[in-house]
Amino acid sequence: MPALKPMTAIALILTTAHVPAAAQAISQQEAAALRAEIAALKAQINRLEARIGGGDSAAVMAATQGGTPAPPPLAAATEPAPPAQTPTAVRWKGGPVFSQGEMTFHPKGRIQYDAGLLMTPDSVADRARGYSNELRRLRLGGEGRIGGGFGYKLELELSDNSVDLVDSFITYEKGPWLVTLGNHNGFQSLDELISDTGGAVMERAAFTDAFNFERRLGLSVQYRKGIVLAQAGLFSDSADSLTNDADGADGGDENNSYSLDGRIVLAPKWGDTQLHVAASGHWRDFQRLSSVGQRYRQRAYLHSANSRFLATPQIVGKSESHYGLEFAGERGPFWWASEAHWLRVSQAGVADPLFFGGYGEVGYVLTGEQRGYKNGIFGTVTPDSPVGSGGWGALQATLRYDYLDLNDKGIVGGTQKAVIAAMVWTPVDFLRFNVNYAHLRFGDAAILAGDDRDYSVDVIGWRAELDF
Repeated sequence: MPALKPMTAIALILTTAHVPAAAQAISQQEAAALRAEIAALKAQINRLEARIGGGDSAAVMAATQGGTPAPPPLAAATEPAPPAQTPTAVRWKGGPVFSQGEMTFHPKGRIQYDAGLLMTPDSVADRARGYSNELRRLRLGGEGRIGGGFGYKLELELSDNSVDLVDSFITYEKGPWLVTLGNHNGFQSLDELISDTGGAVMERAAFTDAFNFERRLGLSVQYRKGIVLAQAGLFSDSADSLTNDADGADGGDENNSYSLDGRIVLAPKWGDTQLHVAASGHWRDFQRLSSVGQRYRQRAYLHSANSRFLATPQIVGKSESHYGLEFAGERGPFWWASEAHWLRVSQAGVADPLFFGGYGEVGYVLTGEQRGYKNGIFGTVTPDSPVGSGGWGALQATLRYDYLDLNDKGIVGGTQKAVIAAMVWTPVDFLRFNVNYAHLRFGDAAILAGDDRDYSVDVIGWRAELDF
């Protein structure tokens, strides 16, 4: 007989243990019957082994005794493996951009150093004359996404000897929709919405400052699809104005002004030409601020020369409404842009003054790159051959005409006609050097040149800026 498997041998021993000792003297016939029974038991055990995959002896014993085989022993419990961690990726965009799955974080910063020379007639007795310089902006913050379509941006800026909140908001994006809640721009104009490090000249158009365009706390919705960009929002006042703890109408707690702002952009492409046509409309109710009054004024182009050469008197109005038109485009290294904007102040019992501002500019990237256009605004130039890689960076030139009229209905704030020429050198991405010359002709200026209120000034300005 072939050798038995260990489990089979154990089962046979246990089975034969029930046979009395007297069976050792049984007859030949009984022995044959016993061998037949053992053979049957062996076959049954083999079948059981095949079914339970070599189960333990308890199962075999139960089977040989006609019972129900015990279930196989359970495997030892083990701790579940921890979920695999998505690796953190890092890329460079002037500074590191960290990403892990849907989440991203980009620390941001900006340095702008301005200097310039304001040349006026000798009869202008104002400290703004001559050389001035300033750390125009020092900005720190961060932006990112936190999953589920939500994102954020938070930036603090040191400028004008104070720390201000600039872009500070929460966003939600789904498909073509973008919802923004917080301190942000209210879609006033193309030149205002272009980043201050992306402008073709050092300063924005005169009307954007004179008409008090600024970031304000609010809720806005944007729809972007194809050639259409539609923007609308409900805003209160700037974050800094609302945190002003002064008592009275101009204090933050008493400031309940609000505005409705909207802009629509059509940006079709015609061959290699990118076109931009837009219109915006805005209405602001001063509410309690109406008792304080509003002023509309502007510097002589150079920000470090803080004197306002154009300025209206305090206007006590109930509300203001303004609207603008935009036409711009680019083709290869060439671009152009123009805007016209009107602002009306609603007064009680007297005629409403209507002020106007606008500009037109043309520009060309002499080294052949494109300025770039996305989401209804122009971007910056990225050099194809930066310094350090065998090239000289990117060089762009701009010529702009800028006009502002703050005279109407008996209110005299002055007029400005300015011609501005600018050269911008971008040696490497995120770093720019900007040199400007401006000739400005003032009418009814707020600062006298002796007895004369009509005269011209010249400005040379330069800026170094790092933005990431």
